[in-house]
Formats: sequence, structure tokens, C-alpha cells
Amino acid sequence: MPEGELRPINIICLATYYKGADFMRECKARGCHVVLITKEKMLQEDWPRESLDDLIALPNDADVPLFIDAVTFLARKAKPDRVIALEEFDVVTAALIREHFCLPGMSSSQAKIFRDKMAMAVTATSAQLDVPAFLPLITADEIREFMVRVPPPWIIKPRSDVSAIGIRKVGGEDEVWRTVEELNSRDTLREKASYYLLAQFIDGAVYHVDSLVNDGRVAFAAVNQYGRPPLEVAHQGGTYISYTIAQGSDDHRKLLEVNRKLIRALRLEKGATHAEFIKSAADGKFYFLEIAARVGGAYIADVLEAASGINLWREWARIEIAGKSAGRIRALRKQYAGIILSLARQEHPDTSAYDDPEIVYRIKKRHHAGLILSAPTLERVTTLLAEYARRFVDDFAAVLPPLERPE
Repeated sequence: MPEGELRPINIICLATYYKGADFMRECKARGCHVVLITKEKMLQEDWPRESLDDLIALPNDADVPLFIDAVTFLARKAKPDRVIALEEFDVVTAALIREHFCLPGMSSSQAKIFRDKMAMAVTATSAQLDVPAFLPLITADEIREFMVRVPPPWIIKPRSDVSAIGIRKVGGEDEVWRTVEELNSRDTLREKASYYLLAQFIDGAVYHVDSLVNDGRVAFAAVNQYGRPPLEVAHQGGTYISYTIAQGSDDHRKLLEVNRKLIRALRLEKGATHAEFIKSAADGKFYFLEIAARVGGAYIADVLEAASGINLWREWARIEIAGKSAGRIRALRKQYAGIILSLARQEHPDTSAYDDPEIVYRIKKRHHAGLILSAPTLERVTTLLAEYARRFVDDFAAVLPPLERPE
């Protein structure tokens, strides 16, 4: 409860997309007053209504002032204590709401670093992390110099979107200039070239480190590897795979250390993070790709819980409620886990033919087939994932063009 007051902590959650049900359940279980603000298009999702004291759906095109007005309406009856962004697209909005009400938590300037791939790359570089060469698509002479200095292929990516949305791989100078011209011809100002980066393409395996941060320190972190780089899956189709890497290995230790350095450089006080790194096939170094101030998507939290017994959403909620007293979070078990997920031709794919005892969760989502596995050894998890990847191609796999904008 807020210091000096005997009343429930009033937590307002923002979720433009369906995320964070366990966060809200945990807050309610610990006696908090919980309100969710979402958008009309998400109103029919399976929100934990039994744990919500109020649910507000704003218009799909709602801007920041409308979110602030909604919180102001709520504040007339109960002063907000925490404003939490459960989804990537709400991180800056939540920060602006906090500033409007002078609440603790991440500021808007800090939040924008977690939403701007250029800002986070600059910060990571200043912390002496290895970062692929990059520059904004603005100054023609700088772009020419970059293309002379850094051999192709290159990546052009939006500075703000998530996952592989809007990212394209380009192979030569003419393609870069055509892309700049196409972007600058768009009507929407935030879709023009200055909102994009040109970056060095590094071939290698991609990893993600998912953390919980309390009092500026990493309270918990887990390391997983993608079966194929997310960019490759987005553009070529096929199965999405992620799995726990060998605990205590050199890669495991190196990624935990570089992740700690990154979070220190970003000066995050508390919350959840999802950071991605690539291990270069050329020099074996880990290069920073991006970081988000949220729990990882694509069922990553479920995979980590299957491996460690730690539910990131619930532990994050406890940190927000308890603050500095939350302490370090230790894994309840040391298993290995992984996920295979694919777009499916069927609206409700049947995975009952996959009956290995290591399957701990079957994903139920329209036009998606997915399984989460857990086993005592990494070899068993990766063997099953490789087998399932071959079977998924025949049983389920469907391919859609990569997204240019979030849907």
C-alpha cells in the first residue's frame, strides 16, 4: 500500500494488444485495485475479468491525451499509484501518464529509448557493447559513406516497430536509394525515411535474454536461442522455434553479463525486459540487436516458466507491488524448455498426434499450431523440436507476406 495510507494499491494497466493476464491476476490476488485500459478491437479478448475492478475500452485510434483523460476520470474516485504498460506499443503512453500525475516509474525520455532502435543502439555503443554499424536514413553523404565502409547486404528497419515488422534486407546501393525514395513518398510523416535505420547485416544465431529488474539490478534472467533468426522466419515462413540454451555454458555466461551491462546503461529501475543479441558466424562475438521494456511475446514467458518455474508476469507484478523489498528471484527448477509455433492452414489445428510426454502446453490460437516442451536435458528438447519442425511443414504450415505495419 502507498506509504502512510491504508488502502489498496491502485494499479492501472495499459494493453493495446492481449497481454499480461497473469500480471493482473497476481496484482488482484495481492489485494490491489486493478483497472485495465485497452482498445475497442481487443474488448472481446479473454481478459481476466474476475481480477479487474474496471475495464475501459478506448477507440482504436485513441491518442495519448485520450488515455490521460481516461486515467483522470478514474482518478476522481481513486488516485492511481502505478501505471503499467503490458504491451510494447503502450510503453511511452504509460510514461506520459506517469509524468502527468507525477507518479514513480520510467519517464517518457527513458521510455523512448526502449522504443527507438537508434537510441538504444547509441546507448549500447556508449556502454562499449558490440553493436552492428548503423545510421539513420537521413543525410545522403553519410549514407554513401556507410555503404562504402560497410559491405552489403544491409538491413533497413523502422526505428520503432516490434519483431521483424517493416524490416527488409537489401543487397546493393540502388536498392537502398529506391527504398529511401519509396519511404519519403509516403503520406504519413512517421513512415518516412528518417524514421528508419540502415544497419550492418550480421549472419549468425540469434538469442534473447529475458529479465526482471528491481532497484536497477537484474533480479532474474534467462537465456534462449531462436531456432532460426526471426527475420528469416518473417520473410521466408516456416516454424518459429525458441529454446533454453545450455546453462552454465560460455555463451550463457557471456549473454548474462552483456545483458547486465546493457540494463545498467539504460538505467532501468524496475520492470521486465526482452533483449536480443546475435552471435556473429564470422567472429563469434555477441552483437546487440534491440531491447524492449516488456515481457517477451510469442509465449516466451510460458517457455521460461516451463524451464525455471518462474512466471515473469507474476514476478513482475510482485516487484511493482513490493518495490525494493522484492529481492532476488531464484529459479524453482533447472529444466530445459522450448517452443515450436507456426501459422496453420486450419482455423483450429489438431495437435493430438503429437503425444510425447515432454509436451507441457498446447497453444490454442486461431490459425496457429504450437507446442511447448520441457525436459531434463537440452538434447531431448532440441531433438523433439527438430522432429516437430519437419512434421509441422506437412501438417500445418501456412505462409503470409511479412507485415509492413503492426496489425
